[in-house]
Amino acid sequence: MGDKTISQQLEEAVRFIQAAYSGKPAVGIVLGSGLGNLSKEIAVEKEIAYSDIPHFPVSTVEGHGGRLIFGTLSGKPVAVLSGRFHFYEGYGPAQVVFPIRVMKLLGVQTLFLSNAAGGMNAAFKVGDLMIINDHISFFTINPLLGKNDETLGPRFPDMSEPYDRSLIKQARAIASRLGIHVHEGVYAGVTGPTFETRAEYKFLHIAGGDAVGMSTVQEVIAARHMGMHVFAMSVITDLGIRDEENIITHEEVLQAAAAAEPKLTALFKELIAGF
Repeated sequence: MGDKTISQQLEEAVRFIQAAYSGKPAVGIVLGSGLGNLSKEIAVEKEIAYSDIPHFPVSTVEGHGGRLIFGTLSGKPVAVLSGRFHFYEGYGPAQVVFPIRVMKLLGVQTLFLSNAAGGMNAAFKVGDLMIINDHISFFTINPLLGKNDETLGPRFPDMSEPYDRSLIKQARAIASRLGIHVHEGVYAGVTGPTFETRAEYKFLHIAGGDAVGMSTVQEVIAARHMGMHVFAMSVITDLGIRDEENIITHEEVLQAAAAAEPKLTALFKELIAGF
């Protein structure tokens, strides 16, 4: 990312985007594996390719787009990352969270995230939805390591409520009203790109995880560092703790995510409409 400081890089990226789009989004959305169709629900005002934005990483994973989309969803101004970045792609943690920081500097106050995750709770089935109410981030690298930039946030940010409790409460009420079954639980973040071994699934479950995935926690840490409110949801795309053969493919993950997508889309739309 060159010799420039993170602040300088962020400033250049934001200046470029604001020259192309003058709106001020209050809500940011990150679309994860197989969940890109929410972007079709947006009244699009401007799309910018990641590759055009200074210092932006470019997504390399199947199922992830590569566009920053501006427009309205449920009548509210939104900024949408269609395609996210993962540590396993070879990006440093600061690169992974760079787009999150850009969104905050564009005016985003509340961040909505989605992801595909492996279920470790015995009550979960493939295709279920889980509202994330907490996470375990010890198994991935903290994006705030190194010199702290006080203009972005404090040296030691509080993480006692990484996922906004009032948004979780609203989401549960919306799910009940729409007749959508949702779980609530703890997301364990790992680096990937290998799926977990049987022993790792058991270990992570014993440690307190209900679902496990290769994204989200670094983004949430950066968002909370900058004072954003966060709501996140997982689609359970495979089951890690099961008796039969435990072979998982990326194709199966995408299929399960696509099948659950209409429910996730409906929840996000209704939640954002309440702003």
